[in-house]
Amino acid sequence: MKYGLIGEKLGHSFSKEIHQQLFDYSYELKEIEPAKVERYFQQRAFSAINVTIPYKETVIPFLDAVDEVAESIGAVNTVVNRDGKLYGYNTDFLGLKALILHAGMNFTDKTVLVLGSGGTSKTAMAVAKALNCRQAMRVSRTKKDGCITYEQAIQQYQNAEYIINTTPCGMYPNIGESAVNLVDFPSLEGVVDVVYNPLRSKLVCDALSRGVPATGGLYMLVAQAAYAAQLFTGKVVPAERIDPIYNELISKKQNLVLIGMPGCGKTTIGKALAQQIGLAFVDTDEEIVRVEKRTIPEIFSADGEMYFRQVESAVIRQISLRQGCVIATGGGAVLNPENMALLRENGRLYFLDRSLENLCATADRPLSANKTALEQRYHERYALYCHECDQRIPANANIDAVIKHIREDLIE
Repeated sequence: MKYGLIGEKLGHSFSKEIHQQLFDYSYELKEIEPAKVERYFQQRAFSAINVTIPYKETVIPFLDAVDEVAESIGAVNTVVNRDGKLYGYNTDFLGLKALILHAGMNFTDKTVLVLGSGGTSKTAMAVAKALNCRQAMRVSRTKKDGCITYEQAIQQYQNAEYIINTTPCGMYPNIGESAVNLVDFPSLEGVVDVVYNPLRSKLVCDALSRGVPATGGLYMLVAQAAYAAQLFTGKVVPAERIDPIYNELISKKQNLVLIGMPGCGKTTIGKALAQQIGLAFVDTDEEIVRVEKRTIPEIFSADGEMYFRQVESAVIRQISLRQGCVIATGGGAVLNPENMALLRENGRLYFLDRSLENLCATADRPLSANKTALEQRYHERYALYCHECDQRIPANANIDAVIKHIREDLIE
């Protein structure tokens, strides 16, 4: 290949579409087993490549030269072939620095904990020091290569102001996982996660729920790709190109999740919204029916609500892995906080707030089949909808007006 990305597992990568937006050249994703990396570099059958987990340190002995920044960090993520000689660079440094500054975080005289012991952790340490932190420590499950353990971090650095996660914990497809519990670090002023798929990892979502500024790694990915593309082509990528590409990726990858009472219009509005903005549409209740091969009333009648909720959560876990969708959820999905947490990792949650007098009880909804049951569900769940949503959307008007509210929120 001419240009591309190598790594062990690349199913999560957005790099191809980013590079093709930058210069519209052919960019390939190539998964390589660890035992075949040396042979790949001996063949030198590429013009320039990016390198990702777990090879950012592995590749260094196979290069003819390593630039000063990459050498000082001890990690390479960009390799350029010039007349048969391989030159290594680290554009992650500039990408991570750009991400932190874009998020408005100030490391000056602060304590930073870097989670992980791989090549990206070394980059994060270099960035933290370049941003004038007071001290930075790498945290790993073992004490290898100068790291402290997670237990030591909790005991000795619980007053740390910033955390940077460079581990793959919480990365697609293993969403819903986090390397640390933020309860153990009460003085946090910011959290940075280099994971970009999902768009907001569990670590980022947990921080935001605690009122701590936090960001995922997508902006870093775009910025480092811009710097790598300059090395690939020898052409300058203006800094102002980074934000539009980042914003376009967010609009293409982020799910729009509709929550609310049965009968508030989630399916009808969701289908119309998806068609207008060019996203796929998914209905969790329809997916449950497809998986179970029976209607929801049949599930409730035969196996009860507890079984239904278990199936619903399993379906939501799978749907949460998707990106670029409008997702209509069942009215009771909000009852399980884990459902909402998973949906939030790739999505923005909208509560379609339709007033009780405009809701209708129907026989195909087992828990709101009559007016009395509907009123009870409404009063039980209303506060949950308000708590879990990112934005409450008045839903008493016509479909076009509701969609207009959602699209205006997206623009903001």
